[in-house]
Amino acid sequence: MRVKTFLTGIVVGATAAYIWNEWQHRRFISSEQALQKAKEAFQQTGDITGSWIQTTVETIEKNGLRYNVYRGGITRPTGAYECLIDAKTGTIIEARKL
Repeated sequence: MRVKTFLTGIVVGATAAYIWNEWQHRRFISSEQALQKAKEAFQQTGDITGSWIQTTVETIEKNGLRYNVYRGGITRPTGAYECLIDAKTGTIIEARKL
């Protein structure tokens, strides 16, 4: 009985770990969705000639709060901007002209 209980524990633990891992990864929007939201925001005030985004999520601290963000950029005829995009909502947290 002890071997059966042990193996059951391993299977239940592995299943729980897999589900937790999948849930953690699904709580972020994709980098493509984040870039699309940033482009929509920037298009409201002018033309866009190019854009880029990093596909990995990084954690930053801003004003005493931690955010999981994608780092991306938008280019316009008038200049380039780097922006930090919230990985959960797609909201632009910071944008600065380069």
